This record gives sequence, structure tokens and C-alpha cells, in this order.
Amino acid sequence: MRILLVEDNQALAEGLSTILRGSGYAVDTVADGASAEAVAAAETYDLVILDLNLPEMDGLDVLRAMRARANKAAVMILTARGTPEERVKGLDLGADDYMIKPFDISEFEARIRVLLRRQAGLRSSIVNYGGVTFDLNSRTFSSQGVTLDLPAREVALLELLFLRAGKVVSKDAIMASLTGFDDDLSANAIEQYVSRLRRRLAPHGLTVKTARGIGYYLETTAPTA
Repeated sequence: MRILLVEDNQALAEGLSTILRGSGYAVDTVADGASAEAVAAAETYDLVILDLNLPEMDGLDVLRAMRARANKAAVMILTARGTPEERVKGLDLGADDYMIKPFDISEFEARIRVLLRRQAGLRSSIVNYGGVTFDLNSRTFSSQGVTLDLPAREVALLELLFLRAGKVVSKDAIMASLTGFDDDLSANAIEQYVSRLRRRLAPHGLTVKTARGIGYYLETTAPTA
């Protein structure tokens, strides 16, 4: 499941993204409203966690723009602006949940799970590409009915590429999504994960291609023996 975290407090953004990635979610982060609006328009997310007090563009304006484009991602507002009027305004604009800072991390994680379960129920949980099937609910990959046994970081990497199949995913986006599992991630480490994933996917009709100097993308191939 893909999450966009929009938060201008760097320490809070890093802490929350680490928690979310530790739970197995692919997370992108942006720190201002204008970037959030642009990224939400260009990419597909299951959940957007949205601060309101943002530079360049207010969070409510970001939400308004998303819903005007019929963006169906779940939206959790996360803010210190907690008056009843603010909550009502956010919910009326299409927010699905509203949490006031400071908040309990366990409650935050529970609400995230509820929102993502709801999103999973709104769409088909099965995505096919090449010879591989991805179950969005269980976050497992399979080929010809057999589950692919992948380490957690390779699952997160493949999910990121799989849900944007054929499109280039930047190295920065990959690094942001994978950092937080256990330690800092280098560019060389990403290349190693990509290389391992290529070998695992070769028998199943998929490969990871390199867009030199930019990033990587997923492409179908003839399965190898």
C-alpha cells in the first residue's frame, strides 16, 4: 500500500515515515503544499496523511484540489488546528479522518490500518503484470499460484515498481521508500537490491530495467527456465 506523507516538520516526518515503513508500507514524503498537490496529481496513493499548516499551499487547499480531480485516496488530516470548525471543514472537503497533534502513536497506527482496509475494499485486491500477481491486501507476490519468497525490502521495492509498471521510479523515491527498515541506505545498496530482485524475477516474466542516471522501471520479458 502506498502512502503520501505531507508534513513540514522534518523530525516528525522522519519519525512517522520510519514507523510506516517498518509496518511494510511504501511511503513518499513532501514538505510543502504545492509539492503535495503536484505529487498527488501525478501519482496514485492509497492514503495521504496531510498536515494543514504547510508552506506555499494550505493543506485544505491541497485536499480541495485532490477531490476536485476525483482523487479517491483516503485522506487523514494531521494538525494542531483542532477547533470543531476546522474539523468540520476538513471532513466536509472530503477528509476521511482527523487527528490532533500531539497524538498517541498506537492510535495513529490503528487509524491508518482502518483507512487502508477501507481502501482495499473499494478496489480489486489483485493486480497482474507479466507473469506475476500482487495481492494488495496481503502484500504478497505470486507466480502460477506459488508465493514468491522475498525479503521485506525487496517486497517494498517490487511493490513500488509494480504499481508504477513501465514508468521510471527515481532513485530518490526508492531510497525514501526503503530507508527506515533497519539502517541508512546508500545508492550502492539500492543497486544490490535491484540486482537481487532481477534474478528472482527472471523466471517469472519480469525484469527491472535501468534508466541511466534517473532510476529504474519494471518491464515484462519472456520467462527464463
